[in-house]
Amino acid sequence: MPAAKPHKPFSAPRRRRRRNRPLAKVRHDLRTPINHIIGFSEILLEEAPGQVPEAFLDDLRKIRSGGARLLELINLHLSPEVFPDTKPDQHQLCHELRTPVNHIIGYSELLMDQCVDLGRTQFQADLEKINSAAKTWLSLIEEHLMGQPPRERVLPVRSNFAETAVFRRMDKALQSPVERPAEAQPERGRLLLADDDAPNRDLLCRRLQKLGYEVITTHNGRQALKLVRKEPFDLVLLDLLMPGLDGREVLARMKADPSLRDLPVIMISALDQVEGIVRCIELGAEDYIAKPFNPVFLRARVGAGLEKKRLRDREVSYLHQIQIEKQRSEDLLHIILPEDVAEELKSTESVKPRRFENAGVLFCDIAGFTAYCDQHSPEEVLTQLQAVVEAFEEVTNRHGLEKIKTIGDSFMGTIGLGAPVQNPALNCVHCGLAMIAAARRLAPHWEVRVGVHVGPVIAGVVGRRKYQYDVWGDTVNLAARMQAAAEPGSICVTAATWSLLQGHCRGHPLGHLEVKGKGALELFRVEAARDFPPAD
Repeated sequence: MPAAKPHKPFSAPRRRRRRNRPLAKVRHDLRTPINHIIGFSEILLEEAPGQVPEAFLDDLRKIRSGGARLLELINLHLSPEVFPDTKPDQHQLCHELRTPVNHIIGYSELLMDQCVDLGRTQFQADLEKINSAAKTWLSLIEEHLMGQPPRERVLPVRSNFAETAVFRRMDKALQSPVERPAEAQPERGRLLLADDDAPNRDLLCRRLQKLGYEVITTHNGRQALKLVRKEPFDLVLLDLLMPGLDGREVLARMKADPSLRDLPVIMISALDQVEGIVRCIELGAEDYIAKPFNPVFLRARVGAGLEKKRLRDREVSYLHQIQIEKQRSEDLLHIILPEDVAEELKSTESVKPRRFENAGVLFCDIAGFTAYCDQHSPEEVLTQLQAVVEAFEEVTNRHGLEKIKTIGDSFMGTIGLGAPVQNPALNCVHCGLAMIAAARRLAPHWEVRVGVHVGPVIAGVVGRRKYQYDVWGDTVNLAARMQAAAEPGSICVTAATWSLLQGHCRGHPLGHLEVKGKGALELFRVEAARDFPPAD
């Protein structure tokens, strides 16, 4: 055999070209096909047991070990510490890098032939991807290390591989067994995978689908952004290097969008630069997965990202429910208390009692209600009473009165406890007449009696477990006495209140009547208000 010609050192232009090419890009390009080799061989090792002989599985393990060896060689010869500042022996370097990949090509072709013999053609597609990735890797070696133009990377036509014995006597280092991972339990989650490399997408998609996830794939960053804005996803996996809009820019835009910023993102890349990882984490990425993918790490990190998403969604749901309950409590508080009183109670957890010098108080009850209850079913009584009370609430609100409470069939309302009112007595009479008309319309068999009085009152909140806004004073007692003295279907007032209504209402005196606690008082019956609109 003729002696090998001495190796010529790199020419200056060639060295400059190598130095100008980013080392990280070289490692990225060389690791991508290795990722395919390792990934598809691991998938086959998970799917093939029980369907092929053990020797077939041994050859698959050698392919995977060969891929692992290629990674070791890249780290050894293409790390920033040794390349390109040093001058490696080109012949020796190419030999070391070519040997494992040649073994991979040989074994993959051997196994493709065996698939035909065994009738297991379903495994051929993945073996062809391994074979193609290995030959692509050889082309990349020539391009990056020898300065040759890249070849067209297509799957070549296989020739029959006859030297099986040679490949079965490979170095034992390539035959180290690796235990097959335990069968994954099905999981849930809808994932978006964005990667411009088709074999990477296929490999990662199949692994994630095997874990039970629904996976949607895309080949570029712009399409990924469109999809996450259009469809719901639980997690996004972004390749760091993609043409056009790369993964880091997609991540930045997602985190700047309030509707997407809480969607967890995991970055994937063959680059081993710490700076790239740090930038992505600083931008808000949940995690980082390096190629080639370790199935155990892949499952753990995707699972952890989804668990964070579930916990975040649960927290948002709880906060939303708390907000709903808080709003419901506030609405209930405003139903029980006047608005200004409710706001004071919320802000200070107490309400200062106040005195109002010119407040109107109205009492209304149903004549003969007790006898009616004795003669009718509870359902009928409650239905009728509910309709009438609801009408009374609408009437008081329309005339500026605040409902204070109902006690049995008695309804109490006030006016003048907030903003001052020009003539609270007139508002109360308008409201009372509307109540009488509403009761006759809704329950013709019922007549109501109304009592009105105007004067000073004290108002405040009592109770802690069940808040009750109430008013006290002689004005309240007199209004209640007027209601008791009123005839069914009428309004009764004192002479003092009638003086506020003269000129606005029609009525006639009832004479002096005995009022409990007050002795004989001159009372008046109010029949109509001149400016009161007709009943509906």
